[in-house]
Amino acid sequence: MAEPVTLAIETTDGAARAGTLTTPHGAVATPAFMPVATQASVKALTGDEVRMLGAEMVLANTYHLLLRPGPDVMRALGGLHGFMRWPGPILTDSGGYQIYSLGHRVQVTDAAVTFRSHLDGSAHEISPERAVAVQEALGADIIMALDHLTAQPAAHADDAAALARTLQWAARCREAKRRGDQALFGIVQGGLHLDLRERAIESLEEIGFPGYGIGGLSVGESKAEMYAMLTRLHPLLPQHKPRYLMGVGAPEDLLEAIGSGVDLFDCVLPTRLARHGALFAPTGRVNIRKAAYRAQEAPVDPNCDCPACAHYSAAYLHHLCRSGELLYHRLATMHNLRFLFRLLAEARAAIQAQGFAAFKERFLAQYKPADEAVRVAQRRKWQARQQRKAD
Repeated sequence: MAEPVTLAIETTDGAARAGTLTTPHGAVATPAFMPVATQASVKALTGDEVRMLGAEMVLANTYHLLLRPGPDVMRALGGLHGFMRWPGPILTDSGGYQIYSLGHRVQVTDAAVTFRSHLDGSAHEISPERAVAVQEALGADIIMALDHLTAQPAAHADDAAALARTLQWAARCREAKRRGDQALFGIVQGGLHLDLRERAIESLEEIGFPGYGIGGLSVGESKAEMYAMLTRLHPLLPQHKPRYLMGVGAPEDLLEAIGSGVDLFDCVLPTRLARHGALFAPTGRVNIRKAAYRAQEAPVDPNCDCPACAHYSAAYLHHLCRSGELLYHRLATMHNLRFLFRLLAEARAAIQAQGFAAFKERFLAQYKPADEAVRVAQRRKWQARQQRKAD
């Protein structure tokens, strides 16, 4: 039986690829970024607005939708497509990320994962079989196998144990899958250990998957370590199948990953940064809360065509942000998402013109990423907040 999701690679430029991902709910031009609709909603925006900004595909979260409204409600209301009125392709994660993010609210065995709900403390078990069943009720075009994610860097023995569990779960997910209109992707784990990553790819190919998530990156390791692993994975992954780098969304990371042959991305970063006053610009992140923007008549980015930059000054966004106005969240979210969609459209055009390396070099020459030490500190603060919530 033909796979419901396929990737046609139309142009390559070095390892970078431009193609078309075909799904039951439409086509996606790759490389592509998927905004995160954790609870069937991209925060602060309607689906029509998300599409207007340039999104062709979104991601929703299995763990959160399992808790509420629940898979039975979702199935009765037409799955995610009917529930959130999103006509295009959707990908759902499996709940594996919450093994990492929910701390001691999680108990993991080879049989299943047991979560204590962050809402009311109730226990919920997700086995590989249930992860597939819930995602079949949600009805996404691409569903993900349950995996065991570890924080990095980790000892070889710890990553080997997590990989063994991930591969066992992958086989069970493949066996449990029933719907023929969904594509189940396996997830390549193994941390920063190339031998484990090689084992993962070989084993997942034996099980048989039409596409692959690259997991276990951007979870504590340095950017240099992440980039090096992506470079090493490129020749090992099947060249004709889609590759999805999970949870990565900083502009510099997207371009580096595209240069290593990645096709799909998702991340909460652009929407989360927007809500906290950080806006993407060609030279790096702008802290719109700073007094320097209090009277700036020009937009944040004069070359941006998002609603925020097309109609409003940086001073207005500064005022809205400092005043706690809800309109700020909408405009800032639109801006950050539009910035990434424009960036990936330009990257795709550069690949098609055989000029991706020069395009990446030009962008990175003027774009100043967030300081890595600050980034690590912010991640640790976020992890501490997540732990306190779990407590």
